[in-house]
Amino acid sequence: MTDSETTPTTTHAEDIATLDKLVRASRVALLTTVTGSGELHSRPLAVQDNGFDGDLYFFTQDPSPKTANIRDNPHVNVSMESGKGFVSIAGTASIVRDAAKIDELWNTHAEAWFPEGREDPTVALLKVEASSAEYWATDEPKALTLFKVAKAAVTGGQPDVGESHTVEL
Repeated sequence: MTDSETTPTTTHAEDIATLDKLVRASRVALLTTVTGSGELHSRPLAVQDNGFDGDLYFFTQDPSPKTANIRDNPHVNVSMESGKGFVSIAGTASIVRDAAKIDELWNTHAEAWFPEGREDPTVALLKVEASSAEYWATDEPKALTLFKVAKAAVTGGQPDVGESHTVEL
């Protein structure tokens, strides 16, 4: 892994394109909120594949413990794994009831959670406006990555298994 925090090797546009690729390839994200007592609480949510432009959307029921956490403290983290890398996104969350956005993102997975469909009174979107992201991306097969890690463990040093970047959004 290269440390691009000290030596940037990509442009902001390239970083956004990589984040978009990794987000689109992810199926499930872990959303971490802060509880009223200050504890971190993570839970899985289905990633809505509408591309990454700085905002992420997830279907949620409202009211729920996560929406209560967000109303109390909107600072969240979203982490994902796609098979081609990892993403950690810090941002601010809000609860959205925009019918047009719900229609745009509605899918069979959402339908499974809301028996009354789009008209279910608890249907809401959780919108995360990203402020920063960190990603690790690799195009190598998983077996080669594991081999490089094992080799580095035996011979010493650090394996070169992809790129790591921090992106301000």
